Amino acid sequence: MLRHPPSCRVIIMSTAIPSTEPDSAVYKTLLESTKAIPWRIDWQTMTFSYIGPQIESLLGWTPESWVGINDWVSRMHPDDRDYVVDFCVSQSKAGVDHEADYRALTQDGNYVWIRDVVHVVRKDGEVEALVGFMFDISERKKTEEHLVHLQKQLEEYSFQDGLTGIANRRMFDTVLEREWANAQRNQTPLSLIMLDIDYFKQYNDHYGHIKGDQCLRLVAQVLSQAANHPRDFIARFGGEEFVWLLPETDAEAARQVAEKCLHLIRQQRIEHEKSAVSSLLTLSLGVGTITPSQDGPALAFVEQVDKLLYRAKANGRMGAEFGLL
Repeated sequence: MLRHPPSCRVIIMSTAIPSTEPDSAVYKTLLESTKAIPWRIDWQTMTFSYIGPQIESLLGWTPESWVGINDWVSRMHPDDRDYVVDFCVSQSKAGVDHEADYRALTQDGNYVWIRDVVHVVRKDGEVEALVGFMFDISERKKTEEHLVHLQKQLEEYSFQDGLTGIANRRMFDTVLEREWANAQRNQTPLSLIMLDIDYFKQYNDHYGHIKGDQCLRLVAQVLSQAANHPRDFIARFGGEEFVWLLPETDAEAARQVAEKCLHLIRQQRIEHEKSAVSSLLTLSLGVGTITPSQDGPALAFVEQVDKLLYRAKANGRMGAEFGLL
């Protein structure tokens, strides 16, 4: 069922009434007083036998300039043209009423979103004419595009850590599942780094939560700079803990990335008076590498790397523990 208002069907049928009918002038007046733009195309000649004068106020083209089907096609956005024309022609040949949305070119070179609602008129079983209405749906399209944009933003926010701007735990779980499956299928190494800011509670207590938030954002920014490959993925795991997934990365390459992280943080020279290991902010890292078996769970790998991180903390912090798992 077509989605245009029921009244459109009544008016569409009236457009097929011959001009010799005594009340045709009334119908014409009614048609031309609406915002919807009525039109009629003769199927045999593919020419417009009528188009409402409202077309000029909407698109700038005079009614006289709408001679044949080519005028309709040429004034359509190139990206919409092939699909819309093919669809409308096939539906018309089949005698099926239909509608199509597309961008129509205005005389000043802009585009307006149009919905064409088409009724196929048959005579003796053959298509005789197409009659219909053009509706300006630009505002509706703007609303739809805005809603799509909002939906995209919501999806992005649901996978983004609100404080640091990098990915969150939820996104990490999604990416881990994908990369784990790739590594299982291709039997390639997968490395994971888990990082923890040393004595971050003491940092927060001493400098305040605003400074603590600034510190987390800076650490996330610095760690992101250490990425070597497009598929390297970093996320905030929770609190002051970060995770870094390194697809197709062996143990030696993962070691280099871990050392680069430590070096970049040292370069920042972030003061930490309450740290028990340094006057500057430091990190502890657990670094694990695995070539997953076909039935091995990704979660077990994360837990093993987390144990390496805790071992680094137990061994004095401010460094990394490595494992080939």
